Order: sequence, then structure tokens, then C-alpha cells
Amino acid sequence: MPIIVNLDVVLAKRKMSLSQLSEQVGVTLANLSVLKTNKAKAVRFSTLEAICKALDCQPGDILEYIPEE
Repeated sequence: MPIIVNLDVVLAKRKMSLSQLSEQVGVTLANLSVLKTNKAKAVRFSTLEAICKALDCQPGDILEYIPEE
């Protein structure tokens, strides 16, 4: 899939665990884990907004487009 989720990188830079993020954004740990492991098929803008707010980042810090060859 050409969209890569760099949530683990941003979490590490912020020294925050997935559990802490889950509590702050109100998204289950299981759903965040699916997103973090690049297994999500979609992400709601409201979820992306909550994650960006909690991590003080931009959507481009979390999502990356890498074209397939």
C-alpha cells in the first residue's frame, strides 16, 4: 500500500505510548494498533485530528505517500 503510517515514529519522538495516546484521543488501543501497523484501510478525519492534537503534529508527520513501482 502506498500510504505509510508513521505513528510509531511520532510516538517515539514524543516519548508517548500507544496506551497514553489511546486515553487522550478516545480511540481504542486495538484501533490505534491497527493504524500503527499499517493494517487500516481508512482513517476518519476526526480521528486524525485528535491524534494530531494529542501529538502536536501535522497529518503529514503521520501519513506518508510512497508510490508503488
